[in-house]
Amino acid sequence: MQTDKLIALNSFHAPGFGELVPGEGSCKSIHGTADKKSVFISFNSGETMVTFPTKIGVPAYYPVRDLKVPKKISAVLMDLDGTSVHSEHFWMWVIQSVTAELLGQPFFKLEKEDLPHVSGFSVSEHLQYCISKYCQVKKSATLEHARDIYFRIVHRELQNVLQGKPVVEPAFEPAPQLKELLLFLKEKKIKIGLVSSGLEEKSIPEIKAAFDKLEMGNPLEFYDAVVTAGQSVKRGHAGTLGELEPKPHPWLYLEALHVLNVPKDEVLGIEDSGAGILSLVAGQVPAVGLGGGNVESGGEKSLCNLYFDDLPGFFQWLKGVV
Repeated sequence: MQTDKLIALNSFHAPGFGELVPGEGSCKSIHGTADKKSVFISFNSGETMVTFPTKIGVPAYYPVRDLKVPKKISAVLMDLDGTSVHSEHFWMWVIQSVTAELLGQPFFKLEKEDLPHVSGFSVSEHLQYCISKYCQVKKSATLEHARDIYFRIVHRELQNVLQGKPVVEPAFEPAPQLKELLLFLKEKKIKIGLVSSGLEEKSIPEIKAAFDKLEMGNPLEFYDAVVTAGQSVKRGHAGTLGELEPKPHPWLYLEALHVLNVPKDEVLGIEDSGAGILSLVAGQVPAVGLGGGNVESGGEKSLCNLYFDDLPGFFQWLKGVV
């Protein structure tokens, strides 16, 4: 992990700490990722912490340590969207559809520069980004209203998936060699965790659809741990973790580790999103980055312990070390 390859910042206002400037006081250096989703602060003591600036959640700071690829691999933690199942285009289409409805412009399209900001992070972060950029003149375009539209669209589309009806976009395709990799891990008695920043109502149908195509049975019985962001908060329904503290925060991965009961220095996490890599780094889990997502464009590639173009690339490497 090389934080010095990130973008050097001249200063950063850290809530709870105040204005930090490299070379002044105890602050040694400050670096940020290209997507501006994280800031790494290094101190003269040799310690480093990471924080995730947000207009929605509460500021949080996590200690960062230098991580090594484990000599013994006892568990592999895998992201869902983009890593295990190719579906990011589908979820970005949903965000685009919400924005179109908020604007009253049915033919609205996201721009290429929006892509790093509408994938890999929480739904609320995605929606707030679009509201701030496109909907400032729309008084009705609140985050609450946007979330209502989002969940209405998601519920409709997921019901179509579960009932075998066509969806607007091709959706929930298993990643190449996913089945071969999972069966290889089982054969080697390496525990497998599936960790998704998505809510349960979207994540479980997604992996079920992929497992159905692979003829692998019930994913909840296959994986050693499955962790999602929980249930949505809405009227008449009790919510759980929700959308403010999933990836890039570390808690979902740490929950999976708690269930798997293996040492952190015997675990690898696999992610194709910048937020996922940050989640692993904040959770002090060695990170494997995959191409195809926004790890490189978001600026998180230098934080990876390993990086491969795709899942088959990782699988080929893994077969040579276990």
